[in-house]
Amino acid sequence: IVPSTAQVPRHVAGLCASLCWRAMSAVVRASPLSFPFACESPFLFAVYHLDRYPNGNADLGPDASLAGHRIGADFGHASGWNMYHGESIPGFPKHPHRGFETITVTRRGYVDHTDSLGNSGRFGGGDVQWMTAGSGISHAEMFPLLNRTEENVLELFQIWINLPKATKMSPPSFKMMWGEELPRTSSQGVEATLIAGSFAGLPQPPPPPEHSYAATQTADVLVMAIKLDKGATFTIPGYAGPRSVESLNRNLYFFGGSGVAKVSDKECRSHCKLKLRSEVDATLSALEGEVELLLLQGRDIGEPVVQHGPFVGNTQQDIMKAFSDYQRDEFGGWPWPSDALAFGRDRSRFAKYADGKLEERPIGTLK
Repeated sequence: IVPSTAQVPRHVAGLCASLCWRAMSAVVRASPLSFPFACESPFLFAVYHLDRYPNGNADLGPDASLAGHRIGADFGHASGWNMYHGESIPGFPKHPHRGFETITVTRRGYVDHTDSLGNSGRFGGGDVQWMTAGSGISHAEMFPLLNRTEENVLELFQIWINLPKATKMSPPSFKMMWGEELPRTSSQGVEATLIAGSFAGLPQPPPPPEHSYAATQTADVLVMAIKLDKGATFTIPGYAGPRSVESLNRNLYFFGGSGVAKVSDKECRSHCKLKLRSEVDATLSALEGEVELLLLQGRDIGEPVVQHGPFVGNTQQDIMKAFSDYQRDEFGGWPWPSDALAFGRDRSRFAKYADGKLEERPIGTLK
């Protein structure tokens, strides 16, 4: 016989609710990892690149034959490295974006950036470039192969985060977040890097651009990369902020490592996506080997999304206008001598903004 709630003393009912809450799994569901990663609002897209390029040649391209590579659209090549849309240097020559933001998280290798605003830069080895496309920007992302005597490994994420209608046509902007400035923890077999948002025990990362959705406090955006050695554990605390968890999406992507990822009571023996309950603590464990994960959290924008390639709007009319505007002036023209510009081999990491501001960081020793 089960008593009605009216027959259960309030303190007993509260205890039962507390125990049930604690027993609730942090994992809503697990699914095989797709390429690109399947995302939930506010995220549109996330992709992981790992290319093991050969030695670089004098022109910063691969010192190897390009036979068999589909030049102009080279993806998934059996060699373990791709030219993507590049012809002599791998990467993505000039292309447009509107209506969202790109977050490029480098882990190894380098990216050379140019854009239609006149910004430029070289970043890599832990740096993050955050670009708000807003009303429209064209940019190029090339992967210079700087090392001439050893392989050039490129490893990065690119994450697309949407903009709400109110800021979808905000002025475009470009920001560099240097790896040295990002909060990190390295202890007991755990390495974690905080890219955006707040996380207990870590200082705040550099702020996102002014018009970013992540700059909105109520968006509760959290982006973190996590690496666990075999046997290590790490806990992602449940959201304890002042806002409802109903529209707060939290997803964990097990993308790298040869181990088994255990998240609360769920084991993933192959790379997978885990939809998490944002209000419940999630304890991560690495079994049988190393595990690498990406955490994406943010509040659902709750607006229609219409996307066509690099353009994102709320209606089909928004997309038609994006095409029309781009065809008119390519979002401000192109102030560079090449659509696929790479800087010299001896150039340091740098960010040169359209207003003339220059930031520089060392690049390390290359052979």
